[in-house]
Amino acid sequence: MIVFLILILIAIIFAFCYLQNNKLDITEYQIASKEITSNLKAVHLSDFHSSPKPQVIKKLSQINPNVIFITGDFINDHAKNKEKMFEYAKELCKIAPVYYVTGNHERRLEEFNEIMNSLKDCGFNVLLNETTCTDINGNSFVILGLDENQANFEDYKARKKGTFVYQNMTPYFDEFLKKDGFKVVLSHYPENFELVKEMNYSQYDFDLQLSGHAHGGQFILPFIGPVLAPGQGLFPKYARGEHGTRPKLIISRGIGNSEFPLRLFNHPEIVVINITG
Repeated sequence: MIVFLILILIAIIFAFCYLQNNKLDITEYQIASKEITSNLKAVHLSDFHSSPKPQVIKKLSQINPNVIFITGDFINDHAKNKEKMFEYAKELCKIAPVYYVTGNHERRLEEFNEIMNSLKDCGFNVLLNETTCTDINGNSFVILGLDENQANFEDYKARKKGTFVYQNMTPYFDEFLKKDGFKVVLSHYPENFELVKEMNYSQYDFDLQLSGHAHGGQFILPFIGPVLAPGQGLFPKYARGEHGTRPKLIISRGIGNSEFPLRLFNHPEIVVINITG
């Protein structure tokens, strides 16, 4: 009897952990802008970590977005499931145009340039410190994709010591801000929105920043909130949700897991942003 109860308990724990890692949440946000003349729906995804989840494709087909933004760590730093992720990228591009920036995991890959070229061949618009202008459902969009390359293991050590020097992104913002349209910044690192004093992105005049990286804090504890995020430490401010007004930051809790295998009260997330005039 005791053995049977233990087996039941183990089965319940496994089922709970599976649901925490695989139950898909859809979080919606609303943004209004004078730059928008025709309402549209954007999807923000991040941090797949080489996990090609078929339920995401199924949900996106139902959501039917006008554009998909991916903010890094699509492929993990071991290039796991590389070919599967290329096929997955093609499926995403069948749903809507995809604009993509790198995360810390891609930047640790020895075959970085090869993988970026392969993602371009799959249909991704890969933005490496580049601005692109495009039409989305009759609206002029200006998209700046930042390739910050600031989170290899040496960078983490320097940040702990307080000696890390952030890259000056002002030249890229200067070019970006000259363009007319609804302005979106894609950045893997949400802390760069305000926590970086001199180099923060919130000082610039644009509409929306999309970021990932924090995995929602990995664990979200009731009445406490997100627990830990790289680059921010314990109880991070920028781990999920929306922050600011204009510019506004929206953070994805991500789709997959990195080295740590378990989420807690922090399901994988599809972010849907309804942008209206």
